[in-house]
Amino acid sequence: MPELPEVETTRRGIEPFVLGRAVEAVAVRQRQLRWPVPEDLPDRLRGKAILRLARRGKYLLFVVEGGALLAHLGMSGSLRIVLGDEPLKKHDHVDIVFAGGACLRYHDPRRFGCLLWVPGDPLAHPLLAELGPEPFDAGFTGEYLHAAAQGRATAVKTFIMDSHLVVGVGNIYANEALFRAGIDPRRAAGRIGAGRYAELARLIREVLQQAIAQGGTTLRDFVNASGKPGYFQQTLAVYGREGLPCVLCGGPIRSVRLGQRSTFYCPRCQH
Repeated sequence: MPELPEVETTRRGIEPFVLGRAVEAVAVRQRQLRWPVPEDLPDRLRGKAILRLARRGKYLLFVVEGGALLAHLGMSGSLRIVLGDEPLKKHDHVDIVFAGGACLRYHDPRRFGCLLWVPGDPLAHPLLAELGPEPFDAGFTGEYLHAAAQGRATAVKTFIMDSHLVVGVGNIYANEALFRAGIDPRRAAGRIGAGRYAELARLIREVLQQAIAQGGTTLRDFVNASGKPGYFQQTLAVYGREGLPCVLCGGPIRSVRLGQRSTFYCPRCQH
């Protein structure tokens, strides 16, 4: 599933082709995504210029006069720029054609993503209104995490993946940040000290920044705006490495299920 680094990679790849450009046409070939694509979406967007392309958590916001197109890539979706008359592929569900010839094409085999019209302030939409801070916000600190964790018996990995606490710390990146911090992902969130949370907050940002710099992680479906995969998976230390030697101590990586998610850790290096 595309997580924050993959969505940010997509945003950065798309932005030069759409920012300030007017929408000439919208072709919807499949409306039945996670929620139906609004029937009036072509009329809502036609003739309007993209004033800003923003990301909130795992959502993209194409801001125009009077509202925004809210996009989510779901489990298998991608948004990429198509130049020229590139033939359609199966699961190419929506095209947004811009002045100048660029076409933004939405591809989604599983159809768990969404393209929704949001009038007015998009941050007030129910999908976004209750999200926690961005991990790159100044307010996301060890002090913030430590205060939020007080009295919490939930596993720390589940805790940092809660989008009401902080957005964008998906499963892959939670595993990797906790490994770098030397924290056992099963440990109760309320039993971790302020100093360790300060280091964890720093390392969450570090992992996400490195993943963005490498174009995200491709484990199955993700491609960027140019149709290319991400490369962060080549540097994964624990995720998906059950039974393989730890890069630090050489002991075997183990796996458990936490919050219905596969969780990978080194029992020697994380405590």
